[in-house]
Amino acid sequence: MNEDTAWLRRIVHWVVDLVVAVALAWFLVYGFCGQVRILGNSMQPLLDAEDVVLVNRLAYDLGSPQRFDVVVFEREDQQKNVKRVIGLPGETVQIKGGMVFIDGELLPVEDGLEQVSLAGMADTPIRLGEDEYFLLGDNRDSSEDSRFANIGNVKRGQIQGKVWFRILPLLKLDLIHS
Repeated sequence: MNEDTAWLRRIVHWVVDLVVAVALAWFLVYGFCGQVRILGNSMQPLLDAEDVVLVNRLAYDLGSPQRFDVVVFEREDQQKNVKRVIGLPGETVQIKGGMVFIDGELLPVEDGLEQVSLAGMADTPIRLGEDEYFLLGDNRDSSEDSRFANIGNVKRGQIQGKVWFRILPLLKLDLIHS
């Protein structure tokens, strides 16, 4: 085998390896994940409008949403939204004085999340059913979420998966920690 043939062979092997890796990545992403474009600023500072995130659809086949998970759910109008889980099934959620209370106990505020200036329906206690979750956006003053009648409590069947990775814009490529 001469030097030109060996060089060509290396290039072909490299191209084949690259094609196999891309095909495997595509299969994993579209087979077990989904991608969602963030609409609006309701999840700032974590996610901005027009960010594109990957959603782990298997996460909740094996488990249940946990408090502070960032999830994708489908609204009644089939639109996909991204919000953070605050209240879990069977709990009572209320917003008083800008603070969130779960079963009468103050919910510790995560870093960077401001108080809730508009309580909406949660100004009185909201009891969650056995398959219902209370979701809030991180930008609480600019979020259409469980506080309002058009969203309300989100049923487990509406939750499509857990947001786990931002893929666009490329300069902000990173894991999403819940």
